Amino acid sequence: MNLRAGVDRLCVAIATGLYLSYIPFWISRGTELSRTRRWAGTGFVGTLLGWGGLYALPEGAALAPVLIAAIGLACWVSARAEAYFGVHDDTRIVIDETVGFWAAAAWLPRTFPVLLGAFVLFRILDAWKGPLRRLERLPGGMGVVFDDVAAGLAANAALRCGLWIMA
Repeated sequence: MNLRAGVDRLCVAIATGLYLSYIPFWISRGTELSRTRRWAGTGFVGTLLGWGGLYALPEGAALAPVLIAAIGLACWVSARAEAYFGVHDDTRIVIDETVGFWAAAAWLPRTFPVLLGAFVLFRILDAWKGPLRRLERLPGGMGVVFDDVAAGLAANAALRCGLWIMA
């Protein structure tokens, strides 16, 4: 195997959450839900991976450069993975949901109720997208990742408003 093929396989492994996204992809393949791309279950897996990986991230100001680097890496990895799959924003690519959830939970208390709220709001906004869908038109990995990061930032803002109102 040459170096380029090895890098592509590594990018696919990272982009698919070490192939965990293949499980719901295979289960839902051929169903009406997967044909309409409404729900394949892979985004749920990517968001769960984001929640699990959140605890490895620093808190406070140190989170900013790590989050920026993760988003940049996710864009590069997603571009390589979608070239490998031959489909823009293939449903098996879930690293965008992972970093999107990190944006949803950024600088919020890492308590179960708050993270559950971030999870639910992010999944709703990621599925609905609304005007954020335009970001999918960006080229390559940016089009894969930026709509999810924007959904995460919107979820973060909504959750902050809810926490402020409840305080």
